[in-house]
Amino acid sequence: MDILITGGTGLLGRALCSALLANGHRLTVLSRRPEKVSSLCGEGVRALRSLDEWWPEMPFDAIINLAGAPIIDLPWSETRKQTLWRSRVGLTQQLVAAIERARHKPGVLLSGSAIGYYGDCGDATCSDAIYSNPSAQDFGARLCAAWETAALAAETAGTRVCLLRTGLVLTPHGGLLARLRLPFSLGLGGRLGGGQQWMSWIQIEDWVGAVLHLLDTTSARGPYNLTAPQALRNADFTAELGAILQRPTLLPAPAFVLKLLLGQRAYLLLGGQRVLPDRLIETGYHFRHPEIRGALRSRL
Repeated sequence: MDILITGGTGLLGRALCSALLANGHRLTVLSRRPEKVSSLCGEGVRALRSLDEWWPEMPFDAIINLAGAPIIDLPWSETRKQTLWRSRVGLTQQLVAAIERARHKPGVLLSGSAIGYYGDCGDATCSDAIYSNPSAQDFGARLCAAWETAALAAETAGTRVCLLRTGLVLTPHGGLLARLRLPFSLGLGGRLGGGQQWMSWIQIEDWVGAVLHLLDTTSARGPYNLTAPQALRNADFTAELGAILQRPTLLPAPAFVLKLLLGQRAYLLLGGQRVLPDRLIETGYHFRHPEIRGALRSRL
């Protein structure tokens, strides 16, 4: 297939590009740094600086939309919120407009989202088989909902759309584990707040495997939770990580400290979603790492 990827130079995008190239696909990556695409994404990967360079005559069989500014790195000022919105919702709207202009319509759009769509669900189970908690009104939930709505507009052009509601991705090269490894290795790790919030995670090999599976499963449409079938509470995740690293986990981060340091972003750590990949499993996907202990051992 000829595949256009946005966000291809990011953590997940690089892993996905490697797998797609290994499967013989031809890749084009949209990037503000086109000169970096070949070194980050692989030899022979074509770069586009902007969607204006996607001429209607350019044939893409599939689009994978992973673009989005990092959500937790900087305080959520109004300016930052606008940046987060533009980088997800705005870019997706531009992407759908380009699909509508294309003479050769892509057969499928796999578009990024996150389990933040569900908001803080407490102990309730969030299944993609029932659009759980669509009334969540925190910024992250509203952002995900608008992001998904923008992507679904591509269906009017006859393009199949899958929404990738991604959980916490476990990889040693960045993301959650990279942030936690040093303090936990030094014996400074501990639960976040009360530790009872649910964490829904996925090992990066399964994330890549699930995306490839949805790419090839022509009957797949709509939202898919990209999380392992085993969610666990933050306190249990903390204990597992400490056991793998053979370090104590006796220094919790109090909720009030996280709120003081992170402001509105603290809910990303203190809120939780107990998310299950029901629809993904129904399509026949089999997880390589369904349990946290094996997933952590494979990544550390």
